[in-house]
Amino acid sequence: MMKNSELLLSLIVPVYNEQRQLAQVVHTLMASACPLKREWIFVDDSSTDGSLVILKQLQTQYGFKLIEQKPNQGKGCAVIRGFKEAQGDLIMIQDADFEYDAQDIPSLLQPLIENRADVVYGSRFKKNAPQIHRTYHYFVNRFLTLLSNLFSGIYLTDMETCYKVFRSDLLKSMQLKSKRFGIEVELTAYIAKARVRIYELPIAYFPRTQLQGKKINWKDGLAALFHLLRFNTLTSSEQAFTNLPEKYRP
Repeated sequence: MMKNSELLLSLIVPVYNEQRQLAQVVHTLMASACPLKREWIFVDDSSTDGSLVILKQLQTQYGFKLIEQKPNQGKGCAVIRGFKEAQGDLIMIQDADFEYDAQDIPSLLQPLIENRADVVYGSRFKKNAPQIHRTYHYFVNRFLTLLSNLFSGIYLTDMETCYKVFRSDLLKSMQLKSKRFGIEVELTAYIAKARVRIYELPIAYFPRTQLQGKKINWKDGLAALFHLLRFNTLTSSEQAFTNLPEKYRP
């Protein structure tokens, strides 16, 4: 087992039109506690507001990696680009807002640090998670998670969570294709095709509304139904992975 001082965590932060709170979010993320060395990778998905300017200014202060993705391609494409650039032993996604609390990250890392897991999900819906939910999104997320469980054979309480932590060798072997929010479905469908140890731990969640900048909408919910079928049943293990390490092979 590697020592904490030897492990590197890569955090991928996709950004699109988040200027209202972006500076505050970045300051908060950089100040958050973490037991591992961190590599921050911000991917600006052709923001049309001042997000990119803010990121360039803060890059000088914090020294994070900044990728400009042009033209706008969607969250999935931004995340996949970040995965390709990541150098860490562990990789996770961090949204550029305050819906998720970075103070939860250390507890999510622990099963990986202790070599008890290969993937860890942060669940907004486990009973001991602090919960503040919008009714519509709550029921849509629970419904999609139920369908995902039936298709994938993995029992989760929150498939759509942003907080997913992966071992790099597993994640980088995935042939990910999703352009938008289908990336959450695709990631879950693919780990179901491999032999991996999965943990799910409670996290806090503070949802925002469409007026506050939330990007996902009802069209993405409908698209998720197609993604569930596509990535779980119409995509083979050979199509999902390239050079999957032997330890993860079924």
